[in-house]
Amino acid sequence: MSGETVSGGHHAIAPRRVSFDWEDTPLHWIPDEPTATHVINVLHLLLPAGERWFVRVLKEALPLVRDPELLKDVKGFMGQEATHSVQHAYVLDHLAAQRLDTADFTRHVDFLFEKLLGDEPLLGVPVPAREWLRFRLSVIAAIEQFTAVLGDWVLTAEGLDLADADEVMLDLLRWHGAEEVEHRAVAFDMYQHCGGEGAPRYARRLAGMAVTVPMMLYMWAWGAAYLIRNDPRLDGRLRYSLSEHNKAVRKGLLPTWKELGAAIPRYLRRSYHPSKEGSLLRAVEYLAQSPAARSAVGAIGRAAAS
Repeated sequence: MSGETVSGGHHAIAPRRVSFDWEDTPLHWIPDEPTATHVINVLHLLLPAGERWFVRVLKEALPLVRDPELLKDVKGFMGQEATHSVQHAYVLDHLAAQRLDTADFTRHVDFLFEKLLGDEPLLGVPVPAREWLRFRLSVIAAIEQFTAVLGDWVLTAEGLDLADADEVMLDLLRWHGAEEVEHRAVAFDMYQHCGGEGAPRYARRLAGMAVTVPMMLYMWAWGAAYLIRNDPRLDGRLRYSLSEHNKAVRKGLLPTWKELGAAIPRYLRRSYHPSKEGSLLRAVEYLAQSPAARSAVGAIGRAAAS
């Protein structure tokens, strides 16, 4: 199951209150690295709508859950994802305040999750409701494979520290990444529980990954190109390119293609389980000392004492 602890018992999944102050965060929050900055900023474009979609699909599937422990984990997962969605949406407001308006891109993201992957198959394609739900659960499980890999990467990305990346943005990414590692197996367990039996369940898991990989690559490249093209500080002097992306990878500012690509064959093994992805201990340790989480807890304490 998904809820193991660092000591071998069950690790409870629960949302945390966080508080971020974006007032002093610059547009290029990795100094002099606009490509790396905006490749990571694509997260803010995709996650508000994407994680709202996660919550909607999982809510639809909750009546199918017969395991009380899994049900608790899924509800905790939904709470965490809803919080992530809100916090990344605040970053979009911060970008807009710095004259980088993302609305022309995010409407396409909304279409992806609300229409293409919405409650019913597009154009009335005759897919049974249960099968459509299972397919969307398989896509969520596949996406969560990559968010766990990215989450573990950002927790150990010393290149971002060496580049003097903005502390508030780094805390957002590491808080979020740590929670992705913490709940890395919940979506997979939910799919396995609700996805039927035997070969059809495995085949649908493969289909979810087959859809997710090209979708994520396309949206990420498109999103990075959009942000760089519309960045008012760059004024059209730079375009997104693979060569600039790879320079940032070599500096440790972005994960390597090998790290991302190797996540796919691991996931495709029949015996695979995401509990082996990343370090739960490292994630929990970061969550215990995240400035944003500690700030929110302190604010609640002050309010209670007043």
